[in-house]
Amino acid sequence: MAPEDKENNYKDMREEMVTTQLIRRGIRDFNVLCAMRKVPRHVFAGPSNAGRAYADMALDIGMHQTISQPYMVAVMTELLALSNSDKVLEIGTGSGYQAAVLSEIVARVCTVERIESLAVEAKGKFAESGYENIDVKLADGTLGWPEESPFDKIIITAAAPDIPEPLIAQLATYGILIAPVGDRHSQSLLKIVKDGETIQKSHHVPCIFVPLIGKYGWAD
Repeated sequence: MAPEDKENNYKDMREEMVTTQLIRRGIRDFNVLCAMRKVPRHVFAGPSNAGRAYADMALDIGMHQTISQPYMVAVMTELLALSNSDKVLEIGTGSGYQAAVLSEIVARVCTVERIESLAVEAKGKFAESGYENIDVKLADGTLGWPEESPFDKIIITAAAPDIPEPLIAQLATYGILIAPVGDRHSQSLLKIVKDGETIQKSHHVPCIFVPLIGKYGWAD
């Protein structure tokens, strides 16, 4: 297949993904749908997953990590209620796909990854795909990125036993944080809104993520 035909095929697959997996399940945010129509998920899924990149499933990317199901990426992104001026902190770069989706919508994405090989690979994919508003840090994500705080929005892409206190401290007033919270085997998406000294919490869809490893997460 010619490169142009291959890219058109991937574009068709993205459109089908958005229509059948996202819109039919209630995703309505225009910016989220546009971003997921545009980001080349197959690039971030890697060559071994290219044929399944747009399937309704999470995919193994090695190092006991996954690229999340498209619907879960869309739900978490929609819950953040993003604006184009936002600076967003992502905990758990992984494949880089979630950061790329965020970068299509917001001004800047700061993403933290604890596994060096994944951080290096994601940086390469961001450069290859032309994403210039994403910064990657190799560190314990449960500590956040204090030098860059405060953040308008924070997203944690691994299962936490609770929201790490440093991340709450780094969230701007009226900011939103989304994370899968629960035990190692079952979680639900928790949304917190920081209203001055008050934290408002709401629970959303059930989910299963790999564990958040770090000082304020699970032990390795």
